[in-house]
Amino acid sequence: MNDQNYLQNKNLNEAQEFLLISSQFRLGNLPTESPHPKTLNLASDAKYNINKAISSIQEIDREVFERLNLSVNELRKLQEDVSDVIKSGGRLFLCGCGATGRLSLALETIWRQQHKSDRELSEKIISFMAGGDVALIHSVEKFEDYPEFGERQLKELGFREGDMLISCTEGGETPFVIGATEAALEISSRCPYFLYCNPDDVLLKTAKRSKLVIENSKIKKINLTTGPMALTGSTRMQATTILMYAVGLCLWFFDKDFSSIKNELNLMIKFVNDTSFDFLANFIISESDAYKKGEYVYYQTDELLGISILTDTTERSPTFSLYPFENQQSHLKHPALAYLYFPTCLNSQSAWNELLGRAPRTFHWDEVTDQTTHERLMGFDFSQELPKLRSQYLKAPHSFFKIYLDAEVNTLSFSLNEYNLQLSLGDLNFLSTHLVLKILLNNLSTIIMGRMERYESNLMTWVRASNNKLVDRAVRYADTLLKQKGVTISYEDLVYACFELKDQIPRDQSLVLTLVKKFSH
Repeated sequence: MNDQNYLQNKNLNEAQEFLLISSQFRLGNLPTESPHPKTLNLASDAKYNINKAISSIQEIDREVFERLNLSVNELRKLQEDVSDVIKSGGRLFLCGCGATGRLSLALETIWRQQHKSDRELSEKIISFMAGGDVALIHSVEKFEDYPEFGERQLKELGFREGDMLISCTEGGETPFVIGATEAALEISSRCPYFLYCNPDDVLLKTAKRSKLVIENSKIKKINLTTGPMALTGSTRMQATTILMYAVGLCLWFFDKDFSSIKNELNLMIKFVNDTSFDFLANFIISESDAYKKGEYVYYQTDELLGISILTDTTERSPTFSLYPFENQQSHLKHPALAYLYFPTCLNSQSAWNELLGRAPRTFHWDEVTDQTTHERLMGFDFSQELPKLRSQYLKAPHSFFKIYLDAEVNTLSFSLNEYNLQLSLGDLNFLSTHLVLKILLNNLSTIIMGRMERYESNLMTWVRASNNKLVDRAVRYADTLLKQKGVTISYEDLVYACFELKDQIPRDQSLVLTLVKKFSH
């Protein structure tokens, strides 16, 4: 059998396997997967009315914090349990995958920064995501589709009696997270928490795995339904924001009165209501213009803000089909448009240690993949060596987007080319600082991608189909655009075409638009 026939058979088999289970991944009826009515003109606004695009996203972010305020009392029990675990000598494990995995790692890093002087307390939080720490900077495909992988990672990290797991899944249906949650229930007498962002009644009808969790009285649920994302299906935005802040507040104020959580949330609501994000326009135009000229950007920062900056720049790749951070150990390098840069770190190991506040957590499962190893992680070098390494294969100019926190005056500073800005954070704490930076970067990167035509209307037409949920998403979006053209194609035929094309087209090409083109003739 020649290579072409082998590939055709492989694609056919994968499509057939997906169709057998597709009913569990057809998630178009979930609010988090639905288009937001307030951003239907987002693609056009990003190009022609940039301040309107900024304010539209900011308005939806404001609603997220107001939404959390409505449910803030549901956090009381989580805060009490967090406090009891820590004071009883147990540990808190934070789990997610993709965007929720990165929020889990971010919360551990923020915790370690806050408790740097107390070694015992700083070790009380252990976070993990599908694929390990490597997935923080480069997605490890297929991991989130397997509940047994969630169970295995949890156990290998040493989860034991007296520990408690806090799981976050924006959709409420991720197999990896559900697998870890159910395993935690068997290991520790402390019931795990499960936080998610879609209504129970919809999830109960959509996915059997969600039904099993929702109806399990031993799993403590916190439902933080947010509605649609500013960019359809981009749960790295509002859904992840509400989950990260809800869990983070309970960690931050574990030893304080519950009123402290309410007070901080009120400070955040006041900040996002009173602060205009229009200043982002100059930075959006400057960065997007650099890319249009064939240039690149280093996001320069340090350990105080690095985890949140890395999260946003990493998530641009699967959301908009950009080349991900290139690995310096790879012979074939497709340079990422933007790369994290720690100029004060001597080498990759020290940069990773500074970023995470600990040594990286990696593993090697021979039967699955070698993408999760320590050796591979070290190839993602964002230390002071990065410009020299990149110059060996990339001769294009680079701009330096410098983002730092002046902790003494609680001010974020932004600098890119001729633009500089200082943003006062008032009385917001370090956790809230990261949430502010998160929503600013989400806003900035989303509008940059709109200016580069990486979505249509508010539909994520450049999504990369790297797992079952995203295969369904790509097929649904193609179906939507085809129907707008008066073309009706069966779900099954779109799935077969999706698997035929997704590994053939370049990484930086739109699978959705390729599907639409295929069936439009």
